Amino acid sequence: MPDVIFETRDNGVALITLNRPDSLNAMGGDLMPLLAQHLEESRWDNAVRCVVLTGAGRAFCAGGDVKNMAAQGARESDGKRSPAAAFAYGVDELRDSQRRTSYTLHTMPKPTIAMVNGHAVGAGLSLALACDIRIASDRAKFGTVFRNVGFSGDFGGSYFLQRLVGSERARLLYFTGQIVEADEAQRIGMVSKVVPHDDLEQETMNLASTIASGPALAYARMKENLNRAETSDLLTLLEQEALNMRLSGTTQDHREAARAFVEKRSPTFSGQ
Repeated sequence: MPDVIFETRDNGVALITLNRPDSLNAMGGDLMPLLAQHLEESRWDNAVRCVVLTGAGRAFCAGGDVKNMAAQGARESDGKRSPAAAFAYGVDELRDSQRRTSYTLHTMPKPTIAMVNGHAVGAGLSLALACDIRIASDRAKFGTVFRNVGFSGDFGGSYFLQRLVGSERARLLYFTGQIVEADEAQRIGMVSKVVPHDDLEQETMNLASTIASGPALAYARMKENLNRAETSDLLTLLEQEALNMRLSGTTQDHREAARAFVEKRSPTFSGQ
């Protein structure tokens, strides 16, 4: 079986499943390159209107593959590369992987949902936080845990977490590596909803289907506005909203929605 399973459904939902259950879906093997590949496919496939990311087995994602890191450290010290070359290569490789995964989940012009079925820790937590919405099993657990392996953190967790839970709490979670239970994660704003484990897939896919049935082009403009709002001043954002409002008003979906309103029926969006 591949390290990532990719499935597109007739209702416009793409389901991406991290599939290294024996290692709790740690980021080793081909997992990250395949995840990046399938996110890119989803981004450009007009039939995909919502992307759901989850993990196989007991975990969402356990973050970096520590065993592989140890082996990589041995390879980097084997004399084939200078320390400076090995360091530069490692930085470039990590930057590229972050852009193609966390950054894409956050910025692609389609809603993204993390279906958190178990542990989401370290960089695995960062991937979940990069999604627009997080639906968690009541068995899910969350933690930064980078401190436990002497790392500072990657894949955007420090950016996303403090925007969700506040600066002070994010610092506490990073500095202590505290594991957060699902209900507490919802209470502090880390996840959108907690559901019984056996209902997780149905609840999440129902939400994804509802979103996918909506106006895809308007979602793209909404997401652009929301992302711009994270870092811009109000006047810049108002200018961006004006542009995107007028752009979305030129779509067939907007015209269909206007007709449906007049005719007192539900609109049928085509994504055009």
